[in-house]
Amino acid sequence: MDAIRSYNDYKEIIQNKNEVIIKFYADWCPDCSALNHFIKPIMEEYRYLAWYELNRDEVPSAADENDVTGIPGLLIFKQGKKTAHLHPLNAKSPGDIRTFLKKQL
Repeated sequence: MDAIRSYNDYKEIIQNKNEVIIKFYADWCPDCSALNHFIKPIMEEYRYLAWYELNRDEVPSAADENDVTGIPGLLIFKQGKKTAHLHPLNAKSPGDIRTFLKKQL
């Protein structure tokens, strides 16, 4: 998963004509660490998608713009628009992530 380190990079990446998934996280977040333990097989299942991660503390304007008030969060973008948002309460297990992706893609 490539890291997004600047707001300009974030804006460029979300303009993709195909779906892009961005995981919003923070280094201090224990739930974000837990998500990291089971996200790789899911990314492999959906390897045709572009996956990125964005540290909300490094690029707070991207988090604010998308109402990312809790982390971790998975957001799907297409052509510059947010099409789906998986909030932390619903991102506790691999099943939660898979259900979200099946419904939104």
